[in-house]
Amino acid sequence: MLSKNILFKNFKKAKVSKKISLNLKKLLFKKNQILFSLSNEYKDKYNIKKIKKLKRNINTRVIGMGGSILGSKAIYSFLRTLTSKNFSFFDNLDSNLKPDKKKYLNLVISKSGNTLETISNFNILFKKKDENCFLTENKKNELFLLAEKLKSDVIHHNNFIGGRYSVLSEVGMLPAELMGFNPKKFRQLNNLIKNKKFINSLVANVNSIISLSKNKFNSIILNYDPKSEDFLEWYKQLAAESLGKKNKGFLPVISNMPKDNHSVMQFYLDGPKKKFFHIFFFKR
Repeated sequence: MLSKNILFKNFKKAKVSKKISLNLKKLLFKKNQILFSLSNEYKDKYNIKKIKKLKRNINTRVIGMGGSILGSKAIYSFLRTLTSKNFSFFDNLDSNLKPDKKKYLNLVISKSGNTLETISNFNILFKKKDENCFLTENKKNELFLLAEKLKSDVIHHNNFIGGRYSVLSEVGMLPAELMGFNPKKFRQLNNLIKNKKFINSLVANVNSIISLSKNKFNSIILNYDPKSEDFLEWYKQLAAESLGKKNKGFLPVISNMPKDNHSVMQFYLDGPKKKFFHIFFFKR
């Protein structure tokens, strides 16, 4: 039975704002260092010979927080069946965490190099027989000093790329390459901005979100694709950190379906009208 509280007008296509369209197109086509990292012209700072050496490791642990790990975690969970490598991700504190007997490549990522949770997890998991690679800014921070002490490889994190935008820089592409994937196939901005359908779709989507979110503060993502949960976790950070400023923005909430139909759907339908919805699924 349909609820009277579902506002079908929200599903209508919002009128595209010329201002939004113009601003987005200016942003896409002007020289921008962050956008440059999304293009196939971007050059990674890691040494290919060293990567071949690191690729020998079957078991890899990625240790980081937030944008330092969410992108690579999304790539791995989405493309898990296409790689023979075993990756595990440590992006939170766990009182039960302890090292095991296997040999690992520890890929430790923190832009500042001083992220307490990342350093703590590495110190707990570290074993002498492990191989370690650190990805951090070119500064004398805690991770840099630790890498020097362990005589481990250090790859420099570009200081102009914030963590949540770093998935297609070394932060996400180094793990992807270790999984056996080609970074060039991820960096498709050059092709996308030539595609009018993509540009028009991007403008329409941004315009719709702005239109739907007026006087609403919760963005509920109804997710019907289990493989996309980690991708949506990355989106959650991207939306919350980028837009949640100066008393503005909205709270992204991932709601996994159809499970949540039987727990929070009543609230969605008859609770406060301060939320808007996106239905997310992946067509295979």
